[in-house]
Amino acid sequence: MNNTQNNWSRRKFITTLSGAGGAAFLNPAFPLAASQDTDPVIAKIVAKTIGIDTHNHMDVPFIKEDFKSQNYNLKGALNKSGLSAICMTFCVDRPKLNEKGEAYDRFSICLDEMDVLLKNNGISRALNGSDLKAAHKKHQPVVIQAVEGGHFIEDKLERLEMAYNRGLRHLGLLHDNPSLVPLGDIYTEPARYNGLTESGMNVIKECNRLGILVDLAHCSDQAINDGIKVSGKPIIISHTGLNTRPGGNEKMAKMMMPRLISKEQAKIVADAGGVIGVWTHLADSPQEYAENIRAMADVTGIDHVCIGTDTKIAPASNDQFGTRTNQSWEHVSEGFFYTVVKALLDARFTEDDIVKIGGGNYCRIFDTGTAAGISVRK
Repeated sequence: MNNTQNNWSRRKFITTLSGAGGAAFLNPAFPLAASQDTDPVIAKIVAKTIGIDTHNHMDVPFIKEDFKSQNYNLKGALNKSGLSAICMTFCVDRPKLNEKGEAYDRFSICLDEMDVLLKNNGISRALNGSDLKAAHKKHQPVVIQAVEGGHFIEDKLERLEMAYNRGLRHLGLLHDNPSLVPLGDIYTEPARYNGLTESGMNVIKECNRLGILVDLAHCSDQAINDGIKVSGKPIIISHTGLNTRPGGNEKMAKMMMPRLISKEQAKIVADAGGVIGVWTHLADSPQEYAENIRAMADVTGIDHVCIGTDTKIAPASNDQFGTRTNQSWEHVSEGFFYTVVKALLDARFTEDDIVKIGGGNYCRIFDTGTAAGISVRK
């Protein structure tokens, strides 16, 4: 469909809607965040999609003495965005970890704080695909509890079960800094282990057993390949971009290049049933972001791409940096997902494509990843 046809289709829809007295905006299928000025075609797609940001930071204080109830408006920020859910992610390796047990203490404190935050906002954690569908049907935002880095495990696999019982359902195996008990090679560090360590592989197997989706972002290519081989379920790389699209800022492109994925590696992930999240970094406009998604989909196929912004939906108590999800681009006032849907439509993605990219692909592997008791590969 060309732009002329696309614009004509939207105008026809709007005209039909107006003739019906704008009744669609009274239909509860339309999210409350859609204003009267929102293009009804966009509002319709947002409403039908379980929109998910697969990597959204919600960092909280690490120090127990700094613990305090989180009282910012997470629900309001989510409603404005048009997203149905975020993978609510935190890390424990900043500042540097110095002794065993420290990462586990930080991990527990962060979960405690997030319990308070979610209670204050009346938001629950989605534990499986059915929870996502049920919350979307009720027009209630939810979160998927995620962590970036398995530093807290320290070769004690029973800690994964504790985390599972606390609601963790999405585990990023590695992050920027090595674990005190190494799990594998990080893509921004020199290779030391030729991929994953035995400990890293054991964590993946235990995640498969419990029902925790494995995220191999921050892993070297060999570590990704090792993870794919050992996992009995599809994996996700929640936030990256193609290394052929580093953006126009040379300094930023040079800094971010080690974090980008090659076409060859992206194809390996897709061929194994995995999904890759395209981040908003290195995209200076919604249009460029849609082009980056198009480039990834051309490599992997439309069924293996999702949204993973690496932004923050709302401020945290220790927040000093990081882009707000709803302010991902300058001079854009609409909520994040509304903006992205418009850009994808303008880039000639179909409605079915957008539903898949926006959340359908993630829902598929989340449903599989959170199913417990599936045997793993030897």
